[in-house]
Amino acid sequence: MEFASLQDLCLLLISSAIRRCICSERLCRLSVLLQRSPASDPPLVRISNTGLGSCIEEFQNLKCPVEGILAETWNGIVYVRTTNICDKEISCYQLNLKENVTTRKPILLPSNIKHGVKFSGTEVCLSVSESIDVLLEEFNCFFQKILVLKVPNIAMEVMADGQDVPGSRNDAVFLEKFSPSSSFAASTLDHLKFGLESYVLRHGSSLACDSCFPNRDNLRSGGGMVCEDKHKTTKLVVEAAVVTTEISNPTNNCFRAGCSNTKVLCFKDFAPCSISEALLKALTGIDWKRYGLALECAIDQRSHALLKWEHMPLSFHIHIVVHCYDKHVFEAMPLLQKTRFDKKLIRKAVKLALDDFKNKHAGVLLSADTLKVSACSRRNQEQLLKLASIFHLQISKFAPDLAKSIAGLVLYSSDMDFKEECLAILGLQPHQSEGEIVGENIKNKIISAIEVNDRRQQGTKEVAPLLFEGRHELQFVDDECDEDGLDPMDL
Repeated sequence: MEFASLQDLCLLLISSAIRRCICSERLCRLSVLLQRSPASDPPLVRISNTGLGSCIEEFQNLKCPVEGILAETWNGIVYVRTTNICDKEISCYQLNLKENVTTRKPILLPSNIKHGVKFSGTEVCLSVSESIDVLLEEFNCFFQKILVLKVPNIAMEVMADGQDVPGSRNDAVFLEKFSPSSSFAASTLDHLKFGLESYVLRHGSSLACDSCFPNRDNLRSGGGMVCEDKHKTTKLVVEAAVVTTEISNPTNNCFRAGCSNTKVLCFKDFAPCSISEALLKALTGIDWKRYGLALECAIDQRSHALLKWEHMPLSFHIHIVVHCYDKHVFEAMPLLQKTRFDKKLIRKAVKLALDDFKNKHAGVLLSADTLKVSACSRRNQEQLLKLASIFHLQISKFAPDLAKSIAGLVLYSSDMDFKEECLAILGLQPHQSEGEIVGENIKNKIISAIEVNDRRQQGTKEVAPLLFEGRHELQFVDDECDEDGLDPMDL
């Protein structure tokens, strides 16, 4: 496993320490200490973890480049101190990573007695030629990404110690305590979704942006997981999480302001990793139109993938994270992991996360076809409302003639009981049986019924109001009669 720079080596060693903490399944502490030294001595980096010791074989495959600046400026020496809970002493080793991997032999140094104290852990120490400030910035960025995984059993810190340099001070660059909200019972996918939400809330930095995101209520998320168990020796797991946000008035220093592109973070075996070709192919192979999105292109930005969308509103943002790991990462030696990327599994996991999102948040990420149908439905509804308005207007015009015809049927009926009952329903007395009074009364009721029906909420199942109120419920009948197999003339 070759590394290109001391920064890469340090991040590799930190990732190994994180996985040891995960394997221990106990509360652990991960500490990275950068020690500034006098000008004549190179700075030191100490990476330590509690919870689980290591095996020296973990470091045997580390390979330093034989050419270049690193080969010329670094001595290649790494010191390892490790112990397990049952050990009586702390084993100490020295390795020269410039030596050939096949012939390299670790040098066993004098061990340290534990004096009956039971603890376990590992510490790796090496000198570096890079500037401490450069390393601090790199480590801080690395740990901010690690927080996306929301590993519940690790407290992490990055310290810059300048006690050997006059005028210097100790700086706590990064500090993450145990989170009381983290649950050991929760799945890694639940932690991934929660971690991505936290990452979005703080805009990827250590501080939250209260003006853009007052709380988590503004976030919507979904997650998906898929496993491959084709071989007895490996079990590849791919988890994906999706979070969307809408920022109506982003602050001037908001890193999302004026940009609707999506940054896809990628992790492998519980550590940030560079973007692989398999990941890019998986992302471009998704039918994004199913989710109302039009992908313009996917770009490898080395630390993340960048998805550019067509016609995406600047206020709407999508955040995605993908984590691939071997299930046996909880058992095997951390630095010996060789998890591969599988584009089919990645694509499936991301699609499951998007589908989960759609199921939880109806009306968001609608497919292109659904949006077309919705737009068509709205246009049809507008046309129907317009036709209904014209129809009601025409009926209103004919209301006087219709009222006159109904009044004639009532007034000239030879059935006196029917005539008196109709007048009573209209609220009229026998002496008010003149044609004009009865006709005017019926016309007003017709127009009133039409106006009320016009104002009722669209889509309700209520029938039009009664024209007459009484034992004889004469009423306007809508199309629902036809659906039930009834003939309006039978009423």
